[in-house]
Amino acid sequence: MKAIICGAGISGLSAAAFLDRAGWDVVVVEQADGPRPQGYMIDFFGPGWQAANALGIVHRIRELGYRVERLEYVDSRGNARATLSLAKLSRIAKGEFVSILRPDLELAIREALPHRVDLRYGRTVVAVGQGRASVTATLDDNAVLEADLLIGADGIHSVVRELVFGPEEEFFHYLGFQVGAYSFRDWDVAAQIGDRFAVTDTRNEAMFFYRLRDGRITAMAVHRSDDAALPEDQQAMLRSRYRNLGWICPAALRQCPKDFYYDQVAQIRMERWHTNRVVLLGDAAAAVSLLAGQGASLGMAAAFVLADELMTGADLRQALDTFETRIRPSVSASQEAGVSAAQWFVPATRYAALMRRTMIRLEGIPGMERLISSALIGKSGAAL
Repeated sequence: MKAIICGAGISGLSAAAFLDRAGWDVVVVEQADGPRPQGYMIDFFGPGWQAANALGIVHRIRELGYRVERLEYVDSRGNARATLSLAKLSRIAKGEFVSILRPDLELAIREALPHRVDLRYGRTVVAVGQGRASVTATLDDNAVLEADLLIGADGIHSVVRELVFGPEEEFFHYLGFQVGAYSFRDWDVAAQIGDRFAVTDTRNEAMFFYRLRDGRITAMAVHRSDDAALPEDQQAMLRSRYRNLGWICPAALRQCPKDFYYDQVAQIRMERWHTNRVVLLGDAAAAVSLLAGQGASLGMAAAFVLADELMTGADLRQALDTFETRIRPSVSASQEAGVSAAQWFVPATRYAALMRRTMIRLEGIPGMERLISSALIGKSGAAL
């Protein structure tokens, strides 16, 4: 059996690793010229942990990841207004919790791929043809690949989804936020951040900071926007909109490069993720958004379940049907949690900001720790 996977991100690489172990011949095509260095810090926990265990990469994920003790919401001078213990969350998750950069998680999965997996960077799918016995994918270099299955794991702006299922606007649900992320070096800023996640305790826009072990600082900026259109000059918009947040924000904004990760915060919602010999995976099928907090974990888990169903010996249609039945409830729950978390992630009102601080402070009360931690890392993984 042969599979073509479009997309060498977390979901695509995971699918390649699991299908290879199941005896499939795998070709992965990726539009970027190489592994993408851009990406923000994520908390990896939940259903993807079992998939990582199955790949034997948990040790590597821990090695590349970070043990962050606390997240602090800070005022305009950098003083903590509310502190959330991430160490407590890790204990509630029985240690299956790590903070890691998205590119580093991709690296851990990519290292698990054997050399026989055909990984082609700088290529993408431009046409798809489906027959009763096979599927073909025409690449942008005019190469035509034929396989038993085509997996679209090419992200929220999936080319495979567009070619096979229809235009993006039919499935794209904008959540009212836009996000930018980049890294930079500034020793004075790094010293002020220390060993914590630092988040501005602000309304309508917020910046998130963390110091990496090599001295770099990751910065993520999230703001509310009723207009889904992306700004023409994203660097100028970021500097203008966030300049009054105080503390280290002006210095961080001066370090923002011209080219950095920037996108809408959105979800993909589809009634069906497969048709004939094409199936979508990860954000291409059901982006849950950064507000839900488990996109990477769910992507790995979905790849694990897909390979598991394809190994059962059932015909392809039945295997894909069962795959969707197994994974969809978790995805739907995370999408609902992401929508619910929007009011807390970057509050729009003084009242919402006050309620967020109050809930975090309640964590120290006996009996509340598990309740609040379960809300964060239990069924949904939504950000508080």
